[in-house]
This record gives sequence, structure tokens and C-alpha cells, in this order.
Amino acid sequence: MKLDNFIAQMMESARLVQARDVSSATDVIQKALADAGLVAPQPATTARDDGADFIDLNPAPEWSKQKPRPQARARPARPARGPVKPPPQENLPGKFIGGSFTCEAGTRRYKLYVPSQPSGAARPLVVMLHGCTQGSSDFAVGTGMNALAEKHGCLVLYPEQDGKANRNRCWNWFEPSHQVRGVGEPELLAAMTRQVAAEHGADTSRIFAAGLSAGGAMAAILGAEYPELYAAVGVHSGLAAGCARDLMSGLNAMKKPGRARTLREGVPVIVFHGDGDHLVHADNGDAVLQQFVAVHAKGQSTPLHVQRDEHQHGKRRCTQSTWRNREGRAVAEHWVVHGAGHAWSGGNAAGSHTDPSGPSASGEMLRFFLEQAR
Repeated sequence: MKLDNFIAQMMESARLVQARDVSSATDVIQKALADAGLVAPQPATTARDDGADFIDLNPAPEWSKQKPRPQARARPARPARGPVKPPPQENLPGKFIGGSFTCEAGTRRYKLYVPSQPSGAARPLVVMLHGCTQGSSDFAVGTGMNALAEKHGCLVLYPEQDGKANRNRCWNWFEPSHQVRGVGEPELLAAMTRQVAAEHGADTSRIFAAGLSAGGAMAAILGAEYPELYAAVGVHSGLAAGCARDLMSGLNAMKKPGRARTLREGVPVIVFHGDGDHLVHADNGDAVLQQFVAVHAKGQSTPLHVQRDEHQHGKRRCTQSTWRNREGRAVAEHWVVHGAGHAWSGGNAAGSHTDPSGPSASGEMLRFFLEQAR
């Protein structure tokens, strides 16, 4: 896919929205997706809509697509559509329960994994934020985080974006009203985290957030805005907190990182990014690192120590960089997965947007998290 052409089409759609020609804007978006081979070409629309959507392309998994029913040869009619198949289920002994949370910032559904083994102590809690077009069950399957949680005795919370908040179920990381503490989606996610932690007796010093793409960008915002709540964050194929101010600057940031804001506070961060990512450029991973490392470098009498290692994981070679403070504690970690695209590294192919051939982002993130405590 030609990223320059795709970005140009998205910017044209944004211009049309600003001119209140939403019908034409929708047509441009559909054409961009069709040109990219991500959806079938769509006819021109006449529907009106007052909102604009941010397109951050995480293709839907095969199991979620509607399948045509077999037709008798004597009736070569248009194929009928069958029901949407449910997501694949993980055969794990713990409970994967659904719920809904409401506060002044809104309402969102969620899934929560609770390990089977009783714990004599409070459990760590990992908040997992899906990418666009994904959902909680799909993201759980694709990342394989529930299996790791069962092994290490962690709770895993999967908030789910509402299609009414964003038609493509993207977290709205590019809008200023969803980039700061106390309002919008960051406040909703933080409040949900607090309630689930309280209800299930989570260890409040070991609460973490991670996400993919739009979810990764929102995880960065949570780490920047709620350092008293989240002990560390993981950003996979995401963007720095506050690097966009609207739809168009968000699209530009995906191609080339903009100037990210300086953080007053921050938490330890682990970043995964494929250097073959043509949707969210790998320089965005560097921008996330710079944003959070700058916070940890403040007040240090000596520079942070950086260690770099090369690894081979299956078909993927990767470079791991670790920043340590003077006490030897890792405050930042960066995994560049060479040749990988816009996909969760080491994920399960049964979920959407995964790269099974890479190192396990879930395993490395959980390891990094469990080494931390707020």
C-alpha cells in the first residue's frame, strides 16, 4: 500500500468533513480502503453523518467476517450472508467475564480475566487496550495475555471502545479532549481501572496498561496523565502522548512523528515497534521513548545507562535497548522488530493484526511490568 496516497486521501476526507460534506468524505474513505485492498469497493453513499472517524487500520480477523452460504447450482443468485462467527475461545481454567462500567465520562463494556488459582496476596492488574476495529475477545486471543496471566497470577482487563464513540472502535487518542487527565476516555479508563481493582482486590502498586496502535497511543496517555495509578505502560506500534491536536495532525503523526509534549511526570515504559510498519512509522516508537526517558532523566546526577542487545526470535531479528537509572532499575525498554509490520509481535494468528513469527510482546511486557512497582 502506498502510505503517501492513503494519507492524502484521509486528509482530503478530513477537509470534506470540515466543509460539512460528510457524504463525500465517506466516499473518499471507502475508496482509500478499497485502494489499499483492505475492504471491497463500496458504492457511493447518500447517508448523512455529523461525525468524523479516525482510520487506524487493524483488519478484522477472518472469524469475524460474514461468510457466504452455499448456493444450489440451479439458482445462481447473489450469495446470501451467514451469521458472524464468534471469536475463538481460549481453553484456560480461569474465568473470562464480561461487564459494563459507567461514570460521568461515559459507559464502556469490558472483559476481565481472573486466574483459576486462588491468591494469598493481591494480584497485579494489566489493562489491555485494543486497536481499531478490534474488540476485547479478539485482542485477548491475539495477544495471548490471558494464558500468561494464568501462569503468573494476574488479572487482565480489556476495555472495549464503543462504536458510537468512534465508528471504527478506535480510542480517540488524537483529540485534545481525550488526551488529558480528568475528562474523556482517559478519565473513563482510569475510573474503570480503579473500580475493577477495588472489586477484585488488585495490588494497587502493580497496575499496568498496554495497547496496540490506537490503544498503544492511549496507553501512553494513561502513563503520562495517571502516574499515580499505573506503575508502567506498554506501547506497541503506537504514538507519543499528545502528539496530535486533531484528525489531520493525527494522520500526519502516523507518517512522521510530530512534536510531542513534555511530560511533568511519567512512568516506566516498554515499547515494541516493527521497523517495517507502513501505517504507524517506527519513528513513533522512538518518540514515545524520548518522551518518557526525558522524565526519568530529570534529577539524575548521572546519565541513564543504555544497554543494547541483538536477538533472533524465529524469523525475526530484533534490537532491544534498555535504559537504567543509577540504582540499576530499568525505566524504559525498546524492542525494534526488524521487518515486522503493524502487528502484535509474537501474537496468535487466530486474532487480528498479529505477527506470530516475532518475539512475544506480551511475555516481554509482562516481565517488564512485574519488575516494576509504583
